[in-house]
Amino acid sequence: MRFGLNFFPSFRLEDMSTAEYFALALRLSERADELGYSSVKTVEHYFHDYGGHSPNPIVLLSAIAARTRRIRLITGAVIPAFNNPIKLAGELAMLDNISNGRLDAGFGRAFIPKEFDVFGLSMDESRPRFEEGIDIITKLWTEERLSHQGKFYSFHDVRLMPRPVQKPHPPIWIAAVATKESFIWAGRHGYHIMIVPFASNLELVRELVQSYRDAWREAGHSPGAEQIQSSLHCYIAETHRLAMEGFRRPVERYIEVFSEAVRSWTGQHSSQYAGYEKLVAAIGALTPEKMIDSHTALVGTPEEVVEQIEFNLDLIGEHEPSMQINFGGIKEPEAFRTLELFAARVMPRFNGSFAKPNESA
Repeated sequence: MRFGLNFFPSFRLEDMSTAEYFALALRLSERADELGYSSVKTVEHYFHDYGGHSPNPIVLLSAIAARTRRIRLITGAVIPAFNNPIKLAGELAMLDNISNGRLDAGFGRAFIPKEFDVFGLSMDESRPRFEEGIDIITKLWTEERLSHQGKFYSFHDVRLMPRPVQKPHPPIWIAAVATKESFIWAGRHGYHIMIVPFASNLELVRELVQSYRDAWREAGHSPGAEQIQSSLHCYIAETHRLAMEGFRRPVERYIEVFSEAVRSWTGQHSSQYAGYEKLVAAIGALTPEKMIDSHTALVGTPEEVVEQIEFNLDLIGEHEPSMQINFGGIKEPEAFRTLELFAARVMPRFNGSFAKPNESA
């Protein structure tokens, strides 16, 4: 079983500076590479303390690539609607070369209305922009020269430079939250999927993941070759009490900035985001207790976290937890404690390896 880190900035500047956050992310990535974690992932968001410190994941992942040897680098996710796909294809290929073939290219539609408003885009166009963008990028990676006549982009005789290291192209991941069509589309196309489970409806999470697996199989892709990542907060301490107490403040900050970002849904309606009004309400109702009780956060002693991972394996099957361990302004000692305890006492329960903790971290 594989485990990864998810750098999703969700803090106020009174908690820490942006520079401090990224410096910590780099140090955590270096140590995660040594400890045997499989991936690091980071996000593209704008304008809010929810993710907005990271408008370009390629920049952070390039810095991580220079400090690591083996860990996979995942854009989780870049947004085709907000980027020219020709430029994005070249930048992603450049990162694949910088990392010597360690890029996993994750794409998303975005879902915060304020971002679409500022970029002057309609949310009703998010899916066709998303699909056309990915189509252009994959063809630029695999075809010597490309001409394209589409709804949003038209060009003639383009040769992408540079070319990706990985052939035919880097693995592609699709970010999906609550739209069943996104899960089915990813499965049909043979793309891996990144999910965000919510405490409000775990049965829906199970159904959405199953719809992805069904679509993958029905499209004729190799059974069992599909990959799923689940984004989860993670906070570990030596005792249950210390874990519960330590988790509360930073996750309340995360809920606060998340709720603030999705308030721009007020009065918004889009056929491309059916049911998102309920999702916004669920986010507003989140509490630390709900996240822990539903296992949508991994919190407790290492032994308790093992049980929580087993619960999620029963819920959605084989997957890779992609864990936020420095959310809500968490400082270095706490983040490294989670990183080290997870590697030493949780990972071996699932893969039989042993990672020696760094006593000085």
